[in-house]
Amino acid sequence: MLAFSLGPVGILSLSSGLLVMAQFGGDLPPRINQVYLTPFHVKNHNVGLKVGGSSFTLDGSPFLIISGTIHYFRVPREYWRDRLLQLKACGFNTLTTHIPWNFHEPRSQLIWEGSMSLWTFISMASEVGLWVILCPGPYIGSDLDLGSLPSWLLQDPKMKLRTTYKGFTKAVNQYFNELIPKIVPLQYGKGGPIIAVQVENEYGSYHQDKRYMTYIKKALVTRGIKVLLMTTDDGKELKRGHLKHVLSTFHMRNIKKETYKLTLNFSQGRTPILMMVYTASSLDGWGTAHNNVDSHRQLNESVLGDVEFSLVPQSLPCASRRAISSVKPVCMEKLSVNQGNGQSSGYILYEVMISTGGLLTTKNHVQDRDQVFLDEDYLGVLDHSTNQLTIPTKMGYKDIPTLRILVENQGRLAYGQDINKERKGLIGGIYLNNSPLRRFKIYSLDMKTKFLKRDLPNIWKPVSFKPRGPAFFLGILRMGNYPKDTFIKMEGWTKGVIFINGQNLGRYWNVGPQETLYLPGPWLHPGSNEIIVFEEFRPGREIRFTNLSHLGSSSAQVDQDFRSPMKSKSMSSLLGASFTVPPHCPVSQSKPAKEATAS
Repeated sequence: MLAFSLGPVGILSLSSGLLVMAQFGGDLPPRINQVYLTPFHVKNHNVGLKVGGSSFTLDGSPFLIISGTIHYFRVPREYWRDRLLQLKACGFNTLTTHIPWNFHEPRSQLIWEGSMSLWTFISMASEVGLWVILCPGPYIGSDLDLGSLPSWLLQDPKMKLRTTYKGFTKAVNQYFNELIPKIVPLQYGKGGPIIAVQVENEYGSYHQDKRYMTYIKKALVTRGIKVLLMTTDDGKELKRGHLKHVLSTFHMRNIKKETYKLTLNFSQGRTPILMMVYTASSLDGWGTAHNNVDSHRQLNESVLGDVEFSLVPQSLPCASRRAISSVKPVCMEKLSVNQGNGQSSGYILYEVMISTGGLLTTKNHVQDRDQVFLDEDYLGVLDHSTNQLTIPTKMGYKDIPTLRILVENQGRLAYGQDINKERKGLIGGIYLNNSPLRRFKIYSLDMKTKFLKRDLPNIWKPVSFKPRGPAFFLGILRMGNYPKDTFIKMEGWTKGVIFINGQNLGRYWNVGPQETLYLPGPWLHPGSNEIIVFEEFRPGREIRFTNLSHLGSSSAQVDQDFRSPMKSKSMSSLLGASFTVPPHCPVSQSKPAKEATAS
């Protein structure tokens, strides 16, 4: 899912100039005058970034790189200039940014416009006086799904990501054929701000193919990349990720003397030390304690507005639902959707007819978590820790009931040796009394903007009872003339996904630790704003807005309703009959949404 990270996405990159002077006797002047080494002042662009002994030079003059990372794909385009100006105001002279392949090529046609306009972002950096270090991948890590590699690569059952496997290099070549020619004119030697390009990302920790890094370097150079090349690795993996005649830089999780010593002893000659990434804290996981830098900071909740949900949609009717028939289960990546590129994110619904009850087993084929229903009755959850479920043998259902399995893709690994195995949905057979189930109907619910517009019909039913999920809920937030940033707090809701004006804001889950989602002001409009929530289980009565984020601490107990079989958890709101109530029309039976202004 495309969502703004609430973790730190501004990463400090520092050239350790003082350390270099201390180690090598100080062949740099005590002060480096860089006033005139900015895109504003350098006109001729004769000599780009070079390694001169233990220091960098730019245009022949000593240059100290002070760089910060901003991911354009994680910042609303309306805020790009503001964030770049803030970076500049903090004393940085260089921007580091990464290019996410999966966002630019989610399917066969590449996207370079709107929030994916890399060239606009780089040009804007130059306009505010920043040089650029560019990381084009193809793998960039950055805590993205598959490290930014497109999920459609996994349609190939033999795929070996980040190697010279032909299926992978063919896709990389096609991508670079489109990407690199757009970068070339922005290089320093052609008057642009790009002073260096990173070759792949931390390959020393993966290192599955000794020829791979040489292949990526060649792929860049033969397409016209002429600026300084560099690799980056954790201090312990520098040797395995190193390329001959390419500057080695490093990623440090903790600044320790031992790591510096290891780096300085690394045999690549007398070169400056460049720390490309410094990780201050690790990521949070659902249901775990929050990794909080300042544990004493408390949320000052100032409610900016409430939204009362007065409408709940009924099913995706037969005319709108696009079922895929298959004898066996099909994983997300191999679904015949999105112009043959499969499904990358969201949920997938499997339906199969059964004639008896008994023991349902998955044999670890569920990726990652599913809710199981018999017709409309909830039976339980299957996930990585629970791989079997009992279906009552004495069923009070119709002669041939339908088993419904709603599987959630909770995200693919961003790094590690197992990324080739990260297929989602039902990745193999599912068994009832040790017999494989056959003849499935499969529905894609990828939770993207096009899904909302194309597959979610304008058919909504007023809430006249306490509803149960899985279901979509609609609410209207009325704003003043100048909407500003705010945070959504899903208190009282259980688990699901939230959209604002068609944009996927992200997931929520009451197991924590995260309790709020960041809502950028540019995503809001004066007047009415449409909020759609996909709730898996039990919805709340309202949505609250607050002026501070709350990444919180986790409750150790998962809501027991998720684990306990319950009757009458209807799926009709997702799958049953419906009648038309356009969401933009008032509903007499319902209480109107409150007006709220975020500021």
